Parts: sequence; C-alpha cells; structure tokens
Amino acid sequence: MAVDVTQFKAGQEITLTVASAPRADDQRDTIERLMRADKANKKALRRAQVVRSQRINRFNRGNRMWISREKPARVVRADIGRSWTMTFDHTITGDLNSVAEFLTLKA
Repeated sequence: MAVDVTQFKAGQEITLTVASAPRADDQRDTIERLMRADKANKKALRRAQVVRSQRINRFNRGNRMWISREKPARVVRADIGRSWTMTFDHTITGDLNSVAEFLTLKA
C-alpha cells in the first residue's frame, strides 16, 4: 500500500498517527525516525542531551579519568494512537511507503 504523495506539497504540514503496531524492529525504527522530525520531539531530545551532558559522572580509576554516561531518553515510541506533525518533504516518500500500512496520514 503506497502513499499518494501527489496531494502533498513540499513544506506542507502533515499529521501522522500510528494506527497499528509494527511487527518488525526495522519498521518500528522507521516510524520512530519519522517521529523525531516533529518539532516538539526534536526539542525534547535536544534538551535531554544537554541535561545528560551536565550529569556525566567522571571518576578516577587506576589514575585515569573514566566516564559513566546515562542511557539516552526514549522520547519517541511507536505505540498505537501516537500522533505527530511534521513538515512534508519528498525525500521521506520512501520511508512513508515502507510503513504506510501502520500509519494514517492527514494534511
């Protein structure tokens, strides 16, 4: 099932919603990568990165500095019912077509 991208213009805002759970990990990863294009998700990921960099634990081990880092935050998840708004670009057409059966798309 392919997405009809002729109805969308480059730069247009589109809203995507996860309609069903993806079965494979690569499909879930593709949906989460598309979700990271949302402005709110970008801001949350950037903020989490800054906070993590401020909380790096540095300690001395064998007279050398060691660093223990936190695990990154899971801001985006491909759960049923999650929706996000992103700017349409023709370069994401392949990604949209590969996961079209799991998404609903609105202009």
